[in-house]
Amino acid sequence: MSEDSDAEKTEAASPKRLEQAREEGDVPRSREVATFTVLMASGCCLWFAGDAIVRQLTAVMVSGLTLDREQILNPNAMILRVASDVTSVLLTCLPYAVAIMVVALASPLLVGGWLFSSKAFTPNFGKLNPIRGLGNMVSKNALVELLKALAKTLVVGFVAWLVMQHHKDAVLGLSVEALRAGSAHMISLLISAFLFIVGALGLIAAIDGPYQMWHYANKMKMTLQEVKQEAKESDGNPQVKQKIRQLQHEMSKRRMMADVPTADVVVTNPTHYAVALKYGENSRGAPQVVAKGADEVAAKIRELAGEHKVAILEAPALARALYKHTEIGDEIPEALYGAVAEVLAYVFQLRSYGSGHGQRPDKPKKLAVPPELDPHDPASQNKQSKPAPGADKNNKGSTP
Repeated sequence: MSEDSDAEKTEAASPKRLEQAREEGDVPRSREVATFTVLMASGCCLWFAGDAIVRQLTAVMVSGLTLDREQILNPNAMILRVASDVTSVLLTCLPYAVAIMVVALASPLLVGGWLFSSKAFTPNFGKLNPIRGLGNMVSKNALVELLKALAKTLVVGFVAWLVMQHHKDAVLGLSVEALRAGSAHMISLLISAFLFIVGALGLIAAIDGPYQMWHYANKMKMTLQEVKQEAKESDGNPQVKQKIRQLQHEMSKRRMMADVPTADVVVTNPTHYAVALKYGENSRGAPQVVAKGADEVAAKIRELAGEHKVAILEAPALARALYKHTEIGDEIPEALYGAVAEVLAYVFQLRSYGSGHGQRPDKPKKLAVPPELDPHDPASQNKQSKPAPGADKNNKGSTP
């Protein structure tokens, strides 16, 4: 998307968008901060350890230029001598190189943090588009980079001029100093000048770091439409969610119907409601509701119960109370223990009679169902429609 469309982006980037950008290798970066930290670390290492490094390298150079007759006439001895000198140089420079490497690896933590993304290595042939390249040359980002380059040139040039003016007499005096003292003095002047000039780059880095963070946040902003689309993708399409709920309901219904043959009894309204109850003989809990339904579902439950010889009992008040106050898998309410116990006793006696034992039991005629649990009972309706405390006070004095 071109930069001209940034005016439409009014919403802050979402965590999902930022995470996707990181996966693609797009994070804020400041070359000025990285350059400043590496150069300043190099200058500091030379300032504190430069003398030791120079002494060791000088010793290696003197040793390398000092040859005896055996080394000149024996190629193997010469090779060993060169290998030893090279190893000494590497060991001398190793601490310095390790320190620079550590700083170079740690500098990204200042802006953007560490990141490794394989997508960043994927070829992007869109970058070879000449039209796009010309557009980038005249973009705001190109203008900012040009201003930074000019600022670095001016700042570094000005600081370098100040350093030269300050050390002008010392530089001119190097010609009259002894070789060893003059060399050490010259190295000290070079390192101090280097540190001053790099310190001037710190001003550019201090401005560029926050600017890159702001520029990245502004680039990652989203339009209102993108926010809505992302929310829809995250939360799910309402139509898809409705379809999923419908499928879940159908699966639950099929599982419920599969449990009907395992029930001990089906209590009906007789036509509007049907509730299947199961009570294991070794169970320590109350009877459970394994299936329930109204109208067409109730008819299907009754049909399955008839096919699998599950007892069906018409108890309208109990069926309505169970349907209203229980869900599939729940135990029956404590207030219905007595009524359900009578029903199960009737069912177990009926099974015993069917196996040739005892007499045929009589169907329970009046079950003890509390009126407040029956949704069709006037007591339950009055309880639901009972006004809240204080409602009469608010209506006091009103004319009926």
